[in-house]
Amino acid sequence: MRTPHHVSTLLDALDSAPWGAVSGRRQPRPAAMPLYTPAERERRDASPWTIVQGVLAPLQFAVFLVSLGLVLNFLATGEGLAAATASVIVKTMVLYTIMVTGSIWEKEVFGRWLFAPAFFWEDVFSMLVLALHTAYLAAVLTGFGDGQGQMLLALAAYAAYVVNAAQFVLKLRAARQQEARAVPMGRIAA
Repeated sequence: MRTPHHVSTLLDALDSAPWGAVSGRRQPRPAAMPLYTPAERERRDASPWTIVQGVLAPLQFAVFLVSLGLVLNFLATGEGLAAATASVIVKTMVLYTIMVTGSIWEKEVFGRWLFAPAFFWEDVFSMLVLALHTAYLAAVLTGFGDGQGQMLLALAAYAAYVVNAAQFVLKLRAARQQEARAVPMGRIAA
C-alpha cells in the first residue's frame, strides 16, 4: 500500500533522521548556492582588496603562530611576559587591519560592509574574535588581571580566531570547488 503523496511530503519534512535513505525515503539534496554570482566574481577578481586579503591572511596566521608560541612559553615557564604581550598586541593590530580591509572588500564585492549572505556566519564569528582580542587589549591597557589571566584571555581569543580562520578556509575551498566544476561546463558549452 502506497502512502498518499501529501502524507509522504509531511513525513519527509518532519524527518530529521540521517538514515532516511536506508528506510526508503530519499530527500533530494538542495543545489548548493554558488558563493559568488558571475558579477560578484568579476568584482572580486578586479578588486585590489582581494590581493590585500590574500597577503594579510597568511601574514596574520604567521604572526599568530609566533605569538601562540610566546604565549604558551610564558604560561609554561612564567618567563617572557613582555614578549608575549607585545606579540598579542601585534596580532590584534593585524586582525584589526584585516577586518577593516575585509569590510572594504566585502562592500566592493557584495555591496555590504559586513554580513553579506555569502559570508554571514564567518562575519558573525569574526565579531566574537574581535571582541575577545579587544577585551585582551582592554585588560592590558587597564592592568586588569595578572599576566597569566591576560594570557589565558589571549588564548581564548586565539581559539576563536582558529575557528574563524577554519570557517573562511572551508568557505573559500568550497568556492574553488564550485568554480572548478563550473569551468568544464563552460568549456563544453563554448
